[in-house]
Amino acid sequence: MSDACAALVERADPDRFTATMAAPPDARGPLWVLYAFNVEVARAPWASKEPMIAEMRLQWWRDAVEAEAAGPATPHEVMSPLGKLIRTRALPLAVLDTMIAARRWDIYRDAHEDAAALAAYLDDTGGSLMWLACKALGAEPAQEAAARSAGWALALANYLRAVPQLEDLGRIPLVDGRAEAVAALARDGLARLDLARRARLPRAALLSAHLTRPLLTLAAREPGRVAEGALILPEFTRRRRLLSQALTGRF
Repeated sequence: MSDACAALVERADPDRFTATMAAPPDARGPLWVLYAFNVEVARAPWASKEPMIAEMRLQWWRDAVEAEAAGPATPHEVMSPLGKLIRTRALPLAVLDTMIAARRWDIYRDAHEDAAALAAYLDDTGGSLMWLACKALGAEPAQEAAARSAGWALALANYLRAVPQLEDLGRIPLVDGRAEAVAALARDGLARLDLARRARLPRAALLSAHLTRPLLTLAAREPGRVAEGALILPEFTRRRRLLSQALTGRF
């Protein structure tokens, strides 16, 4: 089952796939499952132009998580291994449900209400995923805040890269699109990343954030790149960052 999850992540989330391949083999299975779940939930709102159908898709995932937590349900290439992970690693159902519910924003064309709403979206999606990954690999409850900080920063970096695409799809991704506001948002992400560095979180989970610091540094220095769709790192930098983090654990 984790092989199917790995294949799904390879197709839909190549950055996380590459990062997970750099993790120790025994850590890859749980990460494949969680990242595959994230792929499915993230793309559910975009599967139909009809909001009601998109809502139904998200509700299916919420119901499936609850059913699998109680015991093996109908076989499914993602939900079956996720259910096993929930039961064996005591993954919190409330966090999984929050991840799914947060994706309702992607269905509609309303802007985030304010900066706090955008921050909550990043935490509920990226922060939750990082915390689940860390918990699945043995993190303690006291490390949740640090894990969420790392996940928030990673989610922000990915979100900023997606701004032009979201705008093309009719969404309003940024509460304030001025260059100085984008730069300040990127600096906030860097500060949260610094906070996470002080915690001893599972290295394998943090590999997914190997591009976060250079991307946010670039956005803080040259915020105009976000609107231009030019928040891009050279391939050499991408490879070097992953190798360095895999060897040293520093991110």
